[in-house]
Amino acid sequence: MVAKLLDGKELSKEIRNKLEQRVKILKEKGIIPKLVVILVGEDEASKVYVRNKHRAAEKVGIKTIDIKFPKNITEKELLLHIKKYNEDNSVHGILVQLPLPKQISEEKITCAIEPEKDVDGFHPVNIGHLFMNNPHSLPCTPHGIMQFFEKYKLPIAGKNVVIVGRSNIVGRPMAAMMLNNDATVTVTHSKTKNLSEFTRQADILIAAVGRASFIKKEDVKPGAVVIDVGMNRNGEGKLVGDVEQKGVAEVASYLTPVPGGVGPMTIAMLMEQTVKFAERSVQIVNRKVSNS
Repeated sequence: MVAKLLDGKELSKEIRNKLEQRVKILKEKGIIPKLVVILVGEDEASKVYVRNKHRAAEKVGIKTIDIKFPKNITEKELLLHIKKYNEDNSVHGILVQLPLPKQISEEKITCAIEPEKDVDGFHPVNIGHLFMNNPHSLPCTPHGIMQFFEKYKLPIAGKNVVIVGRSNIVGRPMAAMMLNNDATVTVTHSKTKNLSEFTRQADILIAAVGRASFIKKEDVKPGAVVIDVGMNRNGEGKLVGDVEQKGVAEVASYLTPVPGGVGPMTIAMLMEQTVKFAERSVQIVNRKVSNS
């Protein structure tokens, strides 16, 4: 068996093409989707992510405002800037690039962004809606992963899903999305004993642990769908995932490559959510007009 690769580059391109049409309709109504991206400090990986987001936004017609602050900015100052963009009706989405310097609480910053402008989907209100199976704004990486299952018509209901990693960014919201689609979900983590006993039972295995080539061929059930969320540098400086791709491809039925798998989908979902928020703003204005 050789796994079929789930092509995130191609799927994200399809999504962007559809978004271009949606943005065109918005602009005909006088609405330009606008995304504010805030970067604090000089983290090189964060700078790359921000540049990629800016390029993707330009391609679909979203206006981005990239705001850069020095790493010594105070929490109070940053909160004041977020408040300004919360109150700006021309801004549809706000994203603060993580990680943040030690003097700034990521939790406070996440909670300061209005849930209606939270394109990352991390606000506790939005996470609560997700776990209640009434999602408003979704974390972009898990949301992007769900697009693979829709595109390739991969069944979820009744499947055993094992997630390796319990982060607030991927593992926990991913578990909620799979539960909402009627899967039986197990979340494993650094304290899980005999991890491979769990992973070998997975019909769908999602690796989001942040350790290069952590999941080996012997950890995977033959025929499993394997989603590799990892973005790591190996000893040679090469970008690799959490899954040992060559070996796992011999037993899995489907596999996301690294690079070119989950990464492009994360950015595509950020764009999709920004456009959705802009469309929602039009609906709100229309309701106000009809009720006046």
